[in-house]
Amino acid sequence: MREYFFMVVKNSLRSRRRTTLTIASIAISLCLLTLLLAVYRALFLAPEQTSGQALRVVTHHKVSLTQDLPLSYERKIEQIPGVKAVTSLRWFGGVYKDASDPRNQFARFAIEPSEFFKVYPEVELPEQQALAFQEQKTACIASRALAARLGWTLGEQIVLVGDTTPITLELSLVGIFDEPGNTSVLYFNRAYLEDSLPPGDPRRGAAQQYYVETQSKDDVPRVASAIDALFENSPAPTMTESEHAFMLSFMSFLGNVKLFLMAISCAVTFTILLVSANTISMSTRERFREVGILKTLGFSRAEILMIIVGESAVIGLAGGALGCMSATLLCTAIARAAGHGSNFLQILKSLAVTPAMASLTLVVAVAIATVSAFVPALSAARTSIVESLGHTG
Repeated sequence: MREYFFMVVKNSLRSRRRTTLTIASIAISLCLLTLLLAVYRALFLAPEQTSGQALRVVTHHKVSLTQDLPLSYERKIEQIPGVKAVTSLRWFGGVYKDASDPRNQFARFAIEPSEFFKVYPEVELPEQQALAFQEQKTACIASRALAARLGWTLGEQIVLVGDTTPITLELSLVGIFDEPGNTSVLYFNRAYLEDSLPPGDPRRGAAQQYYVETQSKDDVPRVASAIDALFENSPAPTMTESEHAFMLSFMSFLGNVKLFLMAISCAVTFTILLVSANTISMSTRERFREVGILKTLGFSRAEILMIIVGESAVIGLAGGALGCMSATLLCTAIARAAGHGSNFLQILKSLAVTPAMASLTLVVAVAIATVSAFVPALSAARTSIVESLGHTG
């Protein structure tokens, strides 16, 4: 068996250029396949990143995320059994300095300072800074990732110029917080935004979402159902879902993401099969005379079949390993980049190639290579010695 192994490895390198190109094509295809599997896992199978996220639900308008909910809903939600804390949130677009500079693009939300830390206990902010945020109407706090990126320090004057609303917010940075997501985000006082909006603006007295902290994980489905039932017949019906599901809802604008990922994965697998089958068939046809010589030396059909299929399996395994390593590097780079993005991009922070995924990739690589080689190898093994030695093609 050891002799067969060295023969298989040596024969797989007989045409180094072809072998290199075959390994490269399999590696690229399996890198894409593994990356797609990692994205699927991060989006639909990965657990919540923090214990706090597992306890939170998000309530928004049932019809559209762009429609507002009355602020009066907050007190009603607080009365539901199983609710620990509630805070409202409103996105504020606006422009910070030069809008064409990508560094100036970051998430900014109007929140309730007094309730925010109850719903987000994982946010770490010094007590003195937290008090300043609650007491000063024009105060704001920023994540450490954002402050480091823009070179902000405490006392920084931050001016946000409204784009859809003709208002200008002049904020003072009083706190820099740490949180597990390491996002680039800024929070400021909702009361300041309310006072800045022109009289009669429909956004006065309204919020876009409510983030609700439940008492326990078991309370999450019951609280979500209770909130939606409470406002079912109101002018502004709600939809309540887990924080992870809410982030995924943004992907609905792209269509059926699950179907897209599955379709692309199947297409990639089929492409690998075609490439490897064509290359291996060419290699096998060129070796008919060699097969005849092996038979004259006493090699059986089974041994010849094993050698040819083994060569293909070695090439497939090498391509699979290279593709898996490339996918791991890509996932690491994407996850690091997502760590400095918005809350939605935090979903991709869990992007990684797991041991099970790597094993599956290697199995797929070997299986595809083996299946591709089996039919031409079987045909070569069944060819008689006379036909093999007389082969000129």
